Amino acid sequence: MIAVRRTRRRMAMTVIIVAAIVLAFLVRLVDIQVVRAGELTAASEQRRSVPTLTYGARGDIVDRNGVVLADTVYRYDITVAPKFVDDSTVVDEETGERSIRPVADALGAIAGLTGQEAASLQAIIDDELAADPDDDHAYLVRGVTTEVYRAVRDLGIPWVYFERQPARTYPNGQVAGNLVGFLGTDGPLTGLESSMDECLAATNGTATYERGADGVRLPGSTVVEQAPVDGGTLRTTIDTDLQWFAQQAIEAQGPALGADWATAMVVRVDDGHILAAADWPTVDPNDVNGTERGNLGSRIFSTPYEPGSTMKPVSFAAMLDAGVTTPTEKVTVRDGYSTISDFVIRDAWAHGDLPLTSTGILVNSSNIGTSQLAERLSIAQREQYLRGFGLGDYTGIDFLGEAAGFVDSAESIDGHRAFVQMFGQGITATSAQMAGAYQVIANDGVRVPLTLVSGCERSDGTVTDVPSAEGVPVVSEAAADGVVAMLEGVVTDGALAAQLAVPGYRVAAKTGTAEVAENGVYTNDRVVSVAGMAPAENPEYIVIVTFVKPDTMKVSAAAAPTFQSIMTQVLKTYRVPPSTQPAPRLPLTW
Repeated sequence: MIAVRRTRRRMAMTVIIVAAIVLAFLVRLVDIQVVRAGELTAASEQRRSVPTLTYGARGDIVDRNGVVLADTVYRYDITVAPKFVDDSTVVDEETGERSIRPVADALGAIAGLTGQEAASLQAIIDDELAADPDDDHAYLVRGVTTEVYRAVRDLGIPWVYFERQPARTYPNGQVAGNLVGFLGTDGPLTGLESSMDECLAATNGTATYERGADGVRLPGSTVVEQAPVDGGTLRTTIDTDLQWFAQQAIEAQGPALGADWATAMVVRVDDGHILAAADWPTVDPNDVNGTERGNLGSRIFSTPYEPGSTMKPVSFAAMLDAGVTTPTEKVTVRDGYSTISDFVIRDAWAHGDLPLTSTGILVNSSNIGTSQLAERLSIAQREQYLRGFGLGDYTGIDFLGEAAGFVDSAESIDGHRAFVQMFGQGITATSAQMAGAYQVIANDGVRVPLTLVSGCERSDGTVTDVPSAEGVPVVSEAAADGVVAMLEGVVTDGALAAQLAVPGYRVAAKTGTAEVAENGVYTNDRVVSVAGMAPAENPEYIVIVTFVKPDTMKVSAAAAPTFQSIMTQVLKTYRVPPSTQPAPRLPLTW
């Protein structure tokens, strides 16, 4: 009986104890889930749920053959959670033995891989904790390569984390650097990187992962909330090999001439595709700080100049189209041509009356003869033709910093400039505009807009931003072909024939030596250039070479060898069949 009572008392006591324990848990549960639910949830989320930015890759820029001019590689920021920094346990993978790794050893291992000092890493952590004892994020080093990232990751330090970030690289360096442009800390700054950012830009995403109370990232806890979208691939018309050759050619000749700068362009006639557009000096997008500010862009598009006699073929195309002269017309070229206010137009050499044909005027580059024939066009006609060739207007490429050049209006032009514009003075144009004007002559008088970008291939496979190749007639086919035949005389019978000719091919070209004006006064400085096309019987390619303010040779002969070299390379690169018929050899005199 006594034993039964004792058993009952024990059971009652047990029930009371269990009930007390359950009640304590219930009170604690109510406190956690009801009373302090919001506070604890926020604290828990802050401690465990870590939001991260996931980066999309900026799109590539490629040439016409798919050669990469700009691409994205991934770099890694190595970060630390200062409040979790402590000695950690290391497990030997072979033996399974555990050992303690002090913080100093961990930082020393990281420094050995990143090229830093362990003391400087410790200072980063100490400074962060001094400012905020609960600091959860600090950078130890930013932008390390994938190889360094993997090596640090394999150290297995629990309080070290990694953030992947895209970085821009330019595999071909200076080759097309003037066109591609580069990125700054705040985004794209120049070139196609800037003007075509809408195509190239990526859309970043977001994700979160869970981290334990000890700061260790929980495996498999990452949740992608918004997936990143990579940028599109920008396809250009540039031929990287030809771009390199043209760049090397002007880089070799420019310093030899003591020139301030130089450009070279290659354009395919039938569609206006720019195959090469080289500047010297130029920029290496991988080393922007090593380039002077004035050389960061592309003078081909941004810097107009008075083209001089390379403008004359445009004027003769206009005159042939208007029917005011023919290639074989006999003209007595006077020793001077008076305009207004005692201004007299003269040639580069002194002469009396000369019996020249219109072709002879062009081949001998007579300013006087050009003016005598140009007076047959009204001033309004002259402006209309110049603008029809794309002068005084943007090319349509929308290159960053592009200039429109200058063509005076018929309403405001004076009686002197109305003539000198016809042989390249008092008018300005960029190298790109001049290449476009010659494309009209080579393309049977039809202007096709110059093209640098052939399209943007989006990450979903769609292709956008494809330029229009629809042509606009400027002069008649007969007028254009007539000028090409006249220009062949420069290469067969002109003073620089040997330096312009390409063996086996008919070449049509024009030289130019323009005075440089400063503060409204012409100086002794010159712009020397050669522009031309080949094969002349059916032009396929335009080449234009320009050197600005040379010191050692201030005549167009300075540009002729570079033109010849680039034109030869173009014809060889694209396997253009040699010419089978001789040049027409139009008469120059009578």
